[in-house]
Amino acid sequence: MSYETTLDVRFRDIDAMGHVNNAVYATYAEQARADYFDDVLDQDLSAVSSVLARIEIDYHRPIELDDGPVTVAVSVPRLGESSLPMGYEIRTADGELAASIESVQVAYDRDAGESVPLPDAWRETISEYHEL
Repeated sequence: MSYETTLDVRFRDIDAMGHVNNAVYATYAEQARADYFDDVLDQDLSAVSSVLARIEIDYHRPIELDDGPVTVAVSVPRLGESSLPMGYEIRTADGELAASIESVQVAYDRDAGESVPLPDAWRETISEYHEL
């Protein structure tokens, strides 16, 4: 099962070429990740001890301002010991795939400066939500 959130395409997202700037796709994934943490894990992403370790974006089509809001589907294919791999599909209002993204979030102890195991509550909730 995927989690979905809808995000507005803002005028400020558009670059000189008339479409959403390539870097904004990462921002859409970040906002979807924050919504996921809030809605699925009941956690504020800015308050949890984790870091983004990796992000990879494949662009399929440009998004323009008049494409309307985008839908970002978030999936979790598996759970690592300390890592939370996440997949995203960004689709335009008419359902066209605009980008596919993969990221890895890592549970992190800021004081020790090292990764730590995913919290049991996250592991349990994510496994149940995505039927892992």
